[in-house]
This record gives sequence, C-alpha cells and structure tokens, in this order.
Amino acid sequence: MSSQNPPQSSGNNLDPWYGNYADRTAGLAASEVRALFAVASRPEVVSLAGGMPAVSALPQELVVESMNRVMSEQGSVALQYGSGQGVPKLREQILDVMAMEGIKASADDVVVTTGSQHALELVSKLFLNPGDVVLAEGPSYVTAIVIFRSFQAETHHVAMDEYGMVPESLRENIARLKAAGRTIKFLYTIPSFQNPAGVTLSWERRLEVLQIARENNILVLEDNPYGLLHFDAPPPPALRSIEQEGVIYLGTFSKTFAPGFRVGWALAPHAIREKLILANEAAVLSPSSFSQLVISQYLDTIDWRAQVDRFRGVYKERKEAMISALAEYLPNLSWTDPAGGFYVWLTLPPYLDSKQMLPRAVKELVAYTPGTAFYADGGGRNNIRLSFCYPTPESIRIGVRRLQNVINGEIDLLETFSQTGPMSTVSDRTFSAPPPNLD
Repeated sequence: MSSQNPPQSSGNNLDPWYGNYADRTAGLAASEVRALFAVASRPEVVSLAGGMPAVSALPQELVVESMNRVMSEQGSVALQYGSGQGVPKLREQILDVMAMEGIKASADDVVVTTGSQHALELVSKLFLNPGDVVLAEGPSYVTAIVIFRSFQAETHHVAMDEYGMVPESLRENIARLKAAGRTIKFLYTIPSFQNPAGVTLSWERRLEVLQIARENNILVLEDNPYGLLHFDAPPPPALRSIEQEGVIYLGTFSKTFAPGFRVGWALAPHAIREKLILANEAAVLSPSSFSQLVISQYLDTIDWRAQVDRFRGVYKERKEAMISALAEYLPNLSWTDPAGGFYVWLTLPPYLDSKQMLPRAVKELVAYTPGTAFYADGGGRNNIRLSFCYPTPESIRIGVRRLQNVINGEIDLLETFSQTGPMSTVSDRTFSAPPPNLD
C-alpha cells in the first residue's frame, strides 16, 4: 500500500479513514431510537417507539395558507439568508408562547435555532470540554446523552421518582463529583412531562433544585418541548420563570406545530446569548428564513392556542388508551401515568432485558424503545419507553396486546432454560416491585 494512503486502524474496520477521525467522534453512535425507525415505519408494525407528533391533527389547509401568504407577500425574504439570531417578529411571538409558562423575557435574548436539539448542541459546544460532567435525570433524553458524549463529556444521572428529580440525589451527586475533583458544567433537565419517564417536577422541587444549582454555581439547561401539552391542569411554571441568570431555556415548535419546519429557540442570559448567536452563525449561518416566516404567519393569523388545545385532546385520548390497555393486558407491571406529553415508562420484572426482547417484539409486529437507550451508564435494562403520541387508540391497544405476547414469550423462554423452578406468565404473576422506580 502506498504511503500516501490514509492510515488505518488495526482490526476489521472497513472505513479507510478510521484512523483520521477526531477523538470526539468515538462518542457518535446510532441511538436505539434511530435504529428502530426503519422497522417501525413498516405499515404492519405498531410503533410505540418514536416520539413523532400527530401532525395529522394539524389541519393541512392552515399550513398551506400560511405558506402561500409568505411566498406571495414575502417571497424574496423567505428565500434569502437571514439573521443568525432569527426573524425579529418571530422572536417577539415566541415571547407570547413562553408567557403561557410564566416566562417574562426580552426578544433580544431569544436565539432561533434549527430545532431545539440544535440549541442543545450549541450550548454543549459552548460549555463542554473533554472530561466535563453533565448532570441529568435518570433516565434522560437519549439524544442529549449522545450530544454530551460527542463532546467527550460524561453524563451522571440524578435519581427520579413520581415527582421528578430527587433534590437529595442532586446534592449527593454534586458533593461526590466535587470531592473527586470533577467539573460540573450544567444540569440538564426536562421538568415537564419528561422524556422518557413522563413525570413532572413538582413546584416545591423546582424551587429546591434551583436553590441547589445557585448554591453550587451550576448552570441549568431547561429543555421544554412538551410543557404546553398538558391534559388537565398545566404543569408548574417553567424554571426560567423563577430564575433568569442561571437558566437557559430551550423551546420548540416541533410538538405544538410541526417538526418538519425545524424551528426551535434558546432563551439565554445576555452574555451567553451573544455566544449562542456566534455559534449559530458558525454552524448554519442562519436558520431557515422560510420556516421562520411560515410559523410567524401561522401564529399571526391562526388561533394557535386552540390548535394546541386540539393536540392536547388527541394526546390525552391516546394516553388514556395506553393506560387502559396496560391495565388490561399487563396488570401486574408498573408504569408512569403522565399528566401530559408523549410517554409512558414501563417497568418489567428485574429478570427481563428489554433490549434483548426487541427482536422478538419486531417479530410480533410491535416496536418500543429499550430503557437502556436513556441511560449513559447501562441502566434501564428492565424498562421500556412507550410512546402514545403517534398511533391511534385502536393501534395502541393492538400494540400493547402484542407486547403482552412478547413479554410472556420471553418469560416462557426463560422458564424453559431455568434451573431454579417455574416462572409464571405476566397475566397471573404478582410482582413485588414498588411503584415506578426511575433511579
């Protein structure tokens, strides 16, 4: 081989450029959620896996009308480069959206991004050095963990229960990491209808978590894609409504309008905002002017609050269908019962492995996301995230019935090879597990 050829690593890797990649690419890997998309998109499979919004509940004519008006009235602007901070009018309208969660802010401190996940990536780029630590709930959003790992940072999980993050666990984690000389860069949290657990941080705990962060000079990164999608009572006000200088707030139109437009935002303290704009310009030059103007037109001319109410009704009906099906088909398991959002967190018997069960599930034509996807430390082996946002209530019921077959089939298999005696099926076994343990 010529000396001009790129170096290759040892082993059987087929990528000739393998030895040239930056060290940080070692943290890039396909998530278990992404790996499921190809299978879950097959029409015969009931997908309880991906958190895809029910865009069918958004009247298409409203979107077409907004797009047509943008092109007829602002076409030359919509098709051109724009500001790295975002369209000024849309930033003003975003203030109205955030006001529904108690946030008072200036449009000058809003930075529009290509979806809120892009904002999460920009914040990580600004703050994380190799070896830094991010604190996050356990379990936590799968792609956030991937992003932190891509910047060679470690995610350390804070325990949760039915009221959200446990403040005492947060204190213990901070003390342990400080004693070990580790650098904690920020606390990442989804306080309302959390992904994947579906639980909501109580008002009292919001105050306590912010107090702990202030005492330890730790920045809080509040990710809030689901906060407006409550079923009955709204969640407590956003963390950013309580604390301004110590919280970066991430929002998105993906769940309350449509994800295809890829428009999100960050609300940040002034100094951080300046760096976010620079990072945004370095990454994408400017977020899509067309997408921003369509959403701005939609917010300006349509009763968007009524549309959010419609989404709430759709998701509430689907959540109730899932809870009812779980109670019927898997009555002896435990699960969370979210008051909003997209997800239910199911706890299996401790001897089952949700990731190992997945091929059986695909064969049974049902897809879910294994709990291990939501932990950086290998946790969640006997947990499953079930998404009720996309399938119809009828499909949800079929999917949960198929899931029962999967779980009972796995138990039968273990019983066949077990040397410790027979094991009962889910339908007649009473598990001694406590209420959903999210630790």
